[in-house]
Amino acid sequence: MTGFFHVAVAVLSLLSVGQSAPVSSCESLIQPLEIQGREQLLGKWTYLAESTNIPGSNFLTKMFVETAWGEITAANESGAINAIHSQKMFGRCFTLIIKMTLENNTLSMLKPFTTSTVLLNTGCPDCLVSYSKYTIGGSTYSGIQLASMRNKVTAAELEEFTKQVECLNLTPPTLLEPEKGFCPDGSSSQETTTIDLTSFSDDMASKVINLFAKMINSEGGLKRLTEMISSAIGGLKEN
Repeated sequence: MTGFFHVAVAVLSLLSVGQSAPVSSCESLIQPLEIQGREQLLGKWTYLAESTNIPGSNFLTKMFVETAWGEITAANESGAINAIHSQKMFGRCFTLIIKMTLENNTLSMLKPFTTSTVLLNTGCPDCLVSYSKYTIGGSTYSGIQLASMRNKVTAAELEEFTKQVECLNLTPPTLLEPEKGFCPDGSSSQETTTIDLTSFSDDMASKVINLFAKMINSEGGLKRLTEMISSAIGGLKEN
């Protein structure tokens, strides 16, 4: 789950894997990988960088998101996975649990918005490079994300990901900052307040997504959204 969604849901609701040799050509860099099975995806992953063409998403991620991690486990249904995403923003933790299905090398999600994801070729031995297409408010966007089982990748691995972003004609990636620390694995911490976004009803999630879509596609919408987020941060710090 990309950073923009956590920012949008958290603020608006409060207000209302491949292992191949290094590659360099665009043809190789954006080649989808064959996913042998969901076991290839299981584990805990640190999100390190991302880029999308969703208006304002890179800006919002860079401005407000500190660190993020996710843990993928097998669901009861065959070919399905559960993913818990934990993201640190405003000195607090926001979590979201989603379910995705794996079929024909594609991970699909219907809620809170429609997403299809494939993995791209990478020379990083313990990384997932995911390329996704999102349908939000009737518009289709795309994005790429780098996750690793380590909290930091090498300069060469990051350079390869940056090249993949360029090959997909996306803006330079936004880098997260592991040195700022991560949210705890548990649902609560004496040091960090955790807000679970999973409990929002489907109706509420739909309203938030529609509002987000309208704002990012309207003139001055990003500015208004940024102001709302800044105002919410002030409220969070006072509590």
